[in-house]
Amino acid sequence: MRQITRTRFETLLAKHQPPCVSLYQPTHRTHPDNRQDPILFRNQLDELRRRLAQTHSKHDVDAAMNPLESLLDDAEFWNRRTESMAILSAPGVFEVFDLLRPVEPFIGVAESFYVKPLLRILQSSDRYQILSVSRGEARLYEGNRDVLDEVVLHGVAENRRTGAGRSAGQGFSASKEEDAELERYFREVDRAVLEGHTRSTGLPLLLAGLPEQQTLFRAVSSNPLLVEDGGIRVNADTLSLDDLRQQAWALVQPHYLARLAGLVENFGLESSRGKGSDDVATVARAAADGRVALLLLEADRNMPGIIDPGTGEIQVDGLAPAETSDVLDDVAEAVIRAGGEVVIVPTERMPTGTGLAATFRF
Repeated sequence: MRQITRTRFETLLAKHQPPCVSLYQPTHRTHPDNRQDPILFRNQLDELRRRLAQTHSKHDVDAAMNPLESLLDDAEFWNRRTESMAILSAPGVFEVFDLLRPVEPFIGVAESFYVKPLLRILQSSDRYQILSVSRGEARLYEGNRDVLDEVVLHGVAENRRTGAGRSAGQGFSASKEEDAELERYFREVDRAVLEGHTRSTGLPLLLAGLPEQQTLFRAVSSNPLLVEDGGIRVNADTLSLDDLRQQAWALVQPHYLARLAGLVENFGLESSRGKGSDDVATVARAAADGRVALLLLEADRNMPGIIDPGTGEIQVDGLAPAETSDVLDDVAEAVIRAGGEVVIVPTERMPTGTGLAATFRF
């Protein structure tokens, strides 16, 4: 499963040679529901080809369509879907991301990629990772309140089952040598998770495993985002994926709600000091100037139009359909480019009614 990370997201925000094609589609994990996915994809490609043909030569249209059309008859690709997918394609760029939340079907052809669905997933504050450790192996999962999925743990041997693991399973104590080997293995796992996953995602890391294995792993871990309080104190292999998700969310939810409450409270405080606003035009200009420190963005709000990247002025009238973007999406991109933070907030927890709330650096 290939998921969006901060690093990959930042590369998508860079300037690319057009046409920049953005395609989003809901998909399904299991049969028979997944039989409809290639059909919808084909229909989306037909519409995409039609749109490209309006403004591009046949040669350029074929060049843009070839990498997408190559997926049509790829049975393995369609058998490995999640809740939805995103495909971003431009000359020299072809990215496919598996998403753990459904999205609405969407196709766009523009000077830049349409990234708001990715932004919503990347910046949503209910995401987390779980590291499952045992004497024999380590597994990494990523999820949110609704979905959990295993991700490839890079940089670690796939399976490190040792004599220690077998003897422990038979009721015997592991030797000192085996314990030393397990400690070395846990250090290897910790380093791989930190360097290959935590730094790029910035997600909190829950630990799942038996108490004695959790104690050893925590003793050697240097991961600053490893959640300290308790973890999931069972062997994750004994749980179904959904049971593991439920136990994880029970641990994550209090942190999630506390963080949102803190962000909302901080917005109110900064607004009272003249360093915050929920006026879209004001925030758009501040974003263009690089003054937004934190932007709270309502999850399901859209505002047709574009902003001038230099001035932040909003344009709504006189745009062709292909030029119409989402003002809130444009503001969020400007904030990220300037090093600010964007957090997607559920509608019921937004402190404002305008779709956004921002605090300013100065």
